[in-house]
Parts: sequence; C-alpha cells; structure tokens
Amino acid sequence: MSELRTFRIAAIPADGVGTEVVAAGRAVLDALAAGSEGAFAFDWQEFDWGCEYYARTGQMMADDGLDRLKDFDAIYFGAVGWPSVPDDVSLWGLRLKICQNFDQWANVRPVHFLSGVVSPLRKADDTELDWVVVRENSEGEYAGLGGRNLSGRGPGGEVAVQSSLFTEVGCERIIRFAFDLARTRSRRKVSSVTKSNAQQYGMVLWDDVFKRVAAEYPDVETESVLVDAMSAKFVLRPEDLSVVVASNLNADILSDLGSALAGSLGLAASANLNPERRFPSMFEPVHGSAPDIAGQGLANPIGAVGSAALMLEHFGLPDQAARLNKAIETVTGAGILTRDVGGTASTEDVTEALIDALGN
Repeated sequence: MSELRTFRIAAIPADGVGTEVVAAGRAVLDALAAGSEGAFAFDWQEFDWGCEYYARTGQMMADDGLDRLKDFDAIYFGAVGWPSVPDDVSLWGLRLKICQNFDQWANVRPVHFLSGVVSPLRKADDTELDWVVVRENSEGEYAGLGGRNLSGRGPGGEVAVQSSLFTEVGCERIIRFAFDLARTRSRRKVSSVTKSNAQQYGMVLWDDVFKRVAAEYPDVETESVLVDAMSAKFVLRPEDLSVVVASNLNADILSDLGSALAGSLGLAASANLNPERRFPSMFEPVHGSAPDIAGQGLANPIGAVGSAALMLEHFGLPDQAARLNKAIETVTGAGILTRDVGGTASTEDVTEALIDALGN
C-alpha cells in the first residue's frame, strides 16, 4: 500500500466572494481526498489576511506573512479587494506581494468552453475551442516602477510616471515556458502578443527573444500578433489559438476576454507558478471579490475548483485533476449553474453537485 501523501495548503480566502469560493473548493478537494482510498490528503491552514485585516491593522497581511507561507506546498487564494480600501493598496499589499516575492513568474489561465454553458460567441456552438493564456507574472507593466511628484505645483500640476520593465531573462523564461506547454497540447502552436509597433523598446526586446527561442522549437508553429489584432482574433478566429503568451498587462486583459467568451469570469481558473519550486505556487480563480453579491450564496465556485485542478496537476496528480475537471463538466452539463451563467443554483448547490459527481 502506498504511503499517504499529505499536502500542506495555506488558504487565503481574503475578501468578498473569495471566502465563499475557497470554502467550496476546500470542501470539494477534501471529498476528492476522502475518495482516494488513503492515497493523499490535505492539511489546511487558513489565514485571515485581506481588507478586514487591513481595517484592524493597517496592512493587508502580517509582517512575517511571507516567512509563514514559504514552507507550504501551495497557496489557495480567493479574491482581494473591498470598497473601503483603495484597489492599489489591497492588490499590492497581498496578492502581488506574494506573487512577486515568491517569484511566481508564470501565470497560466486556461480558457475552457464548458458543456451546458452558453457562450456569447456563436462560433462556440459548432466549433471546438480550447486555448490557454500564459501571462508573464513578475515584471512588465506590473513591475511597480515609477512615482508621483510635483504636487507642490498646485491643482493640476502633479506628474505621475509608470514604467514597464522588460528583461531578457524575464522574457525568455516565460516564452520558453509557453513553448514547452505547447508541446503537451494537441495543436503545437504559440502565439506571441505585444504592442511593439508603439512600445519600441521593451516589447521589441520581447519580439527578439521570441524569435530566438522559437528557433529551438522547430516542431511548434508560431505567430506574432499585436494585442489589438489579437483581441479581434479572440472573437473572430478563436479556433486558431492554442497557447497565447503575453506580457503582464496584455495577458491579464486577454485572459479576461477569453473567460467572458467562455461564458463568465466565474468559470476561469488560474495558477501563479514558481516553476523552479523554490517557493510555493498560488492557485486562484480569475474573478474579483464581487462586493455586490458577497455573502448571498450567488458566487460561482467553478473558477476556484478549476484552480484546484491546476493545483493537483502541479502536485503530480494528473488523474485526480482530470476527475475534478470531469466533475465540473458533469455539473455544468446537467444545467446546475449559478446566476452569472444563466442558472438559479446557489454556491452551495453547485458545490454539493460537484461532490456528488466525484462519487460517480
């Protein structure tokens, strides 16, 4: 009999619906583990960091938070943000603080079109669509370089400078990651997205690195597309996509577009990976904290559960990840849907249905 594998997971529900979807994901993962005949289990520790913590302490996470997180096998994150805290404070004080300090440089965001979910894209009715957005997650437009000054000039005189950072190392590692991922997919293709006609330094560097790395992958089809043209392609020719790799901001926007085309941001999963495994990786749904529906049982837990499947793949449990994804397809295919995708089911209804589907 194989030895029980216990994974230590730091749960950070954070704000709004994050608390609801993390609870749902934990329940589904624990049910999956309970049905594994002792093959694996989860040891959870929950941290109450977020905007309520900020209201009490003046900071989004504990001073020693990173040190407390670094020895976990993974981090399971909910959503950050609340109207009482400026968005730049909440984001930089928690999610980005973890991502950047743990060098989670690869953000993987699959775009899945699920059974039973109506897409606003007519092409999805009769065309198989499935692609993944690979987002550079450590630099680019989210490097945090710049500042505000000259406010002493008086009203209207202040100046703000926001600088993007592109390094050859940062570009190469995310582009190479995308090519390696493409080799695992049925269609071996990488689409690189920039705006190098207007941003002639950082994104031209990206283009140069892409060409150099692509030469090492002759078995992978490639294309380079400007971000505005790629936005149109997501809508008009999505069947031509497999792996889309882009900078921090461009991939963030494009992946949200992809999720909306699939039916809802509530369906979208993501993984913030430190591929070298020097630090724990973090898994979270793409959606925000949704203060307008928080606490009402309306949140869609599919994105959080899909993120849990990505976590299982990271742990080397692809069969268990496939079971979780199959349960998602079973539930949505049966029409058990939350309000954001046209249904009437509650968060609890979908969670219970997912657990039931795991037993089939």
